[in-house]
Formats: sequence, C-alpha cells, structure tokens
Amino acid sequence: MQKPLIRVSAGIIRNEFKQIYLTQRLEGQDFAQSLEFPGGKVGEHELPEEALKRELEEEVGIHVLSAYPYEHFSFEYPNKIIEFYFYLVEEWVGEPFGREGQEGFWVTQSELDAGQFPPANGMLIQRLRSEC
Repeated sequence: MQKPLIRVSAGIIRNEFKQIYLTQRLEGQDFAQSLEFPGGKVGEHELPEEALKRELEEEVGIHVLSAYPYEHFSFEYPNKIIEFYFYLVEEWVGEPFGREGQEGFWVTQSELDAGQFPPANGMLIQRLRSEC
C-alpha cells in the first residue's frame, strides 16, 4: 500500500537578532511537545508560498511581507511521506504568538537543538546552525 504524501509549508521566522520563532507541538499531535517551525498543510490547489502565508496568519498571527525558499525535501515516516517547503521569513507585520494555544518562543539560531524537533528536521537544523 502506498503511503500518503502530505505537503507542508513552514516558516523560519527570524528576527534581526538571529533568533528564530518556534512553537511547541500540542498534545494529541504526532511528536507532541516537540519544537517546530510554524506552518501547516498545503491545500490541494494551493501554492506552497500561499499556504505558508495563510498558515502563519492562522497559527501565529503574523502577516508575511516576504518569504524566500530556504529548503525543500521529503521525509519518509513509517505511515506517511511529508514533502516540506521551508521559507525564510524576515519581514512580517505583527508579533508572533501561539494563536492556537501552543507555546511559542524565540531561540537563538546557534542554540537550535535537533533533538528537540521531529526527526525530519535534523538536516535543516544542521544547516541553520552551520550558518551562524
């Protein structure tokens, strides 16, 4: 049986102090309590950048002014394949907060710890840390 493919857009929201805004996954979700880059599923007739802007508005209450493609890859879990579109977001309006009840906080880019994220984020965290 073929595994379902899920497309996800996520934002690496980075401020002028090289801090990245992260949220904590809620109970009941896969990898609950893990950290994540805010974002969500790309709709069937939606472009990944459109999904990013919609999701960041819904999830953390910001209006994205510009987003640049940063990383694109697929990761296979036992029961699904996720195709990720990560965007670097350095210009937005509003102050991000956990609009859906999730914890949110700023972490210095050099202090990102892959062990606190779902397995799919490992290579991305390495790349972000290497750029510090």
